Amino acid sequence: MSSNLVNYMIDRLHQGNAAAATNVNNWSGTCYVMPLLGAFIADAYLGRFRTIAAFMSLYIAGLALLTLTATVPGLRPPDCAGCKPAAAQTAAFFTALYLIAVGTGGIKPCVSSFGADQFDDADPREMRSKSSFFNWFYMSINVGALVASSVLVWVQMNVGWGWGFGIPAAAMAVAVVSFLMGSRLYRYQKPGGSPLTRMLQVVVAACRKSHVPLPADASLLHEVASPDGKAAIEGSRRLEHTDQLRCLDKAAVLVTTPGPGGAQEENPWRLCTVTQVEELKSMVRLLPVWASGIVMSAVYSQMSTMFVLQGNTLDPRMGASFKIPAASLSIFDTIAVIVWALAYDRLIVPAARRITGHPRGFTQLQRMGIGLVISIFSMVAAGVLEVVRLHVAATHGMLDSKEYLPMSIFWQVPQYFIVGAAEVFTFVGQIEFFYDQSPDAMRSMGSALSLTSNALGNYLSTLLVVIVTAISTRNGGLGWIPDDNLNRGHLDYFYWVLAVLSALNFLVYLWIAKWYKYKATAPPAAASVVAIGDDTN
Repeated sequence: MSSNLVNYMIDRLHQGNAAAATNVNNWSGTCYVMPLLGAFIADAYLGRFRTIAAFMSLYIAGLALLTLTATVPGLRPPDCAGCKPAAAQTAAFFTALYLIAVGTGGIKPCVSSFGADQFDDADPREMRSKSSFFNWFYMSINVGALVASSVLVWVQMNVGWGWGFGIPAAAMAVAVVSFLMGSRLYRYQKPGGSPLTRMLQVVVAACRKSHVPLPADASLLHEVASPDGKAAIEGSRRLEHTDQLRCLDKAAVLVTTPGPGGAQEENPWRLCTVTQVEELKSMVRLLPVWASGIVMSAVYSQMSTMFVLQGNTLDPRMGASFKIPAASLSIFDTIAVIVWALAYDRLIVPAARRITGHPRGFTQLQRMGIGLVISIFSMVAAGVLEVVRLHVAATHGMLDSKEYLPMSIFWQVPQYFIVGAAEVFTFVGQIEFFYDQSPDAMRSMGSALSLTSNALGNYLSTLLVVIVTAISTRNGGLGWIPDDNLNRGHLDYFYWVLAVLSALNFLVYLWIAKWYKYKATAPPAAASVVAIGDDTN
């Protein structure tokens, strides 16, 4: 949906470049924040399948309303140049967008986790297949994006926005039917109750026993014994004790109550299991890794904003009559993802496995780090192109011209292709890492956490636009990102800022990766895993 929204807001809602980019970034950010709500509902109450089904209906409602805003005369903004849409028309448009954002909140964090749930961790072959699943899952998303950024954008620009919004609504309805038809074939993970309550219990219990010394032997900490590796938490394996964040271990210290018999308390707000404590530790350890993805997400968000604005000034012609819309150039990012995902799974991993001896070729943290390095070069490529573009505009006397510059839009392909490569390493690595490292009963929350880095990346991009616009227009100038004439701006400076931030972010990430400790689970019995998988909601 986001690949061409900036053009709709400029052409139909008559917004300026900076305002349109800000609105798209804010909406995209909301799409990546709402998964926290959907993930909580899935992990605590409904399970992933029911959450996906419920939120799909909201998503379709948003798409249907969006289609109406582009087709119904009373809701459709006026076509005349300079005519501002009525407040009700703008409200209907943004209501539709944010309905889609809410629907996204229940789909995004659960779909990848629900797919991974179909693999049995007790089966070595299925474990290997699960690692490949995340590559294929992300690639399938990008196949859909390939259609959206090519065919769908062409329909929006040449046939009409009504058809351009209506086709995705119909496609989503078909997807819902297809998803529900497989309900009898799926494995289901039971919801384990509120993860927030369990984490809060650990904090409260640890604070209450802050004065209690920790035992030298960690095996003396409280844990529910189970021969098959299962925890007391529904659908969860026991987690082994780790030495990091020892202050939280006090929540699992057994304290004998005063009085006859010296009974030990069973109040969950006073005594927690080691698994419960390790759940919180796992989520805390994920936070620095999560934060390191924010700058990468800000880089990624440029494809739907600044890359499009840059491309709008370049020559889009292919042959005598066909023109490729600037928003459709994201097709090359999608192609890059498909190519790199296949290459990673079939070529890079086997080659790396022979060198490193690691079953996945790289550790998950190494994979994400490689992507962060690649993302730096995407901003360098975009900045270099912008320097050349401004030079072409100046040398041809076109600084104030509204015509296309004598420079092909296909010069943008390298920056899109590099972003696509970074995605395969960082974003796919994130999806797998957060699923794998999250506690069993909090995997939707883990997926949602990885998605919120995308949200904050969009918000960071918005913040950077606001800051550089305020600073660069301080003395009455047009600024780096002018509303009406990019040729008089300095978009290249904006790209350099993102390149420097990306480099600094990678240096911080190296320290985070060295500090991180992977979680360890108690060995699961095959029978227990099958039982969890085969139980229905």
